Amino acid sequence: MTRSRNYIATPPGATIKEQLVDRGMSQKEFASRMGMSEKHISHLINGEVQLTHDVAYRLEMVLGLPANFWSNLEAIYREKIAKAEAENALDADKEWAKRFPYKEMSKYKWLPETRKPEERVINLRRYFEVVKLESLEDDKLLPSIACRRQSITEKADYALIAWAQKAKLEARNIETLPIDLRELTNRLSDIRAMTTEDPKKFCSQLVALFKNCGIALVFLPHIGGSFLHGATFYDKNKIVIGLTVRGKDADRFWFSLFHEIGHILLGHLNQEGGTSDEDELAADAFARDTLIPQDAFFNFVEMQSFTKEKIVAFASALGIAPGIVVGRLQKEGFIDFSWHNDLKIKYEIIAE
Repeated sequence: MTRSRNYIATPPGATIKEQLVDRGMSQKEFASRMGMSEKHISHLINGEVQLTHDVAYRLEMVLGLPANFWSNLEAIYREKIAKAEAENALDADKEWAKRFPYKEMSKYKWLPETRKPEERVINLRRYFEVVKLESLEDDKLLPSIACRRQSITEKADYALIAWAQKAKLEARNIETLPIDLRELTNRLSDIRAMTTEDPKKFCSQLVALFKNCGIALVFLPHIGGSFLHGATFYDKNKIVIGLTVRGKDADRFWFSLFHEIGHILLGHLNQEGGTSDEDELAADAFARDTLIPQDAFFNFVEMQSFTKEKIVAFASALGIAPGIVVGRLQKEGFIDFSWHNDLKIKYEIIAE
């Protein structure tokens, strides 16, 4: 017997048992009359095996009730099992649904707006393409994500799962060439040169450049509590890079992008359990040194002159935006975080 809040699924075997009691017939005798094993009859009475059309015909001969009566009982039983199990799964998934940032996801039109728990569960199942939200516990259903985050919490983990799924869905609409990491390496200088351009110009250029390397680049809004700057993972025959963009400082945008490129070129993708702390540090170093080569940076800071004019001249010589130099000087403690912020700009890239 299977139960839920609104359904009780009683197997046809309960009716068979009643008939045997009324007749004073043992299961052993009944099995003999049915031409079946006692074990199978026991399973049939307990609802552990399906009552087939053949069994229904035998029941008609032995117990005198029409075969379609037994077949209908079986159909009703199976239908109620399905409804009871679905209701129980829905109740379990209501708790799962609370873990996801549904309100924000609906604000960005990723999901329909609703306050009804049942509707939220159904919408989330469709969004994640699963029958049950608890299936998301299975690592095989989720990509091994390499990402740059400021903090790791349970809330952030579920925000990351939701955000990465959106990146995956958006990436399906981007046709790429086969993955070519050599081409990506060769184009690093071209990507770096885009730091001096306006996002209205470089966004489409970046997407096209990455497509030629077998990478789908997706821009997505930030999800509160995710502490997420970007994430990268394999999805079938392509690599997906997702970047948070709304209101992002230009220097952080480029650092995040090169950080994700670092994960790709350093072989950090598809690792069980995601990236390690060492991987994240290595990707940070890749981004830092690709944007501003170590030797050049050391030579600059040795002069101990961090005027606006010096920074602009140094950035111009490197062919990068001066805000990137300011960001690194601030992060590494060479200047205060209040210095030269007028050289740093913010991007407002609208995710489509």
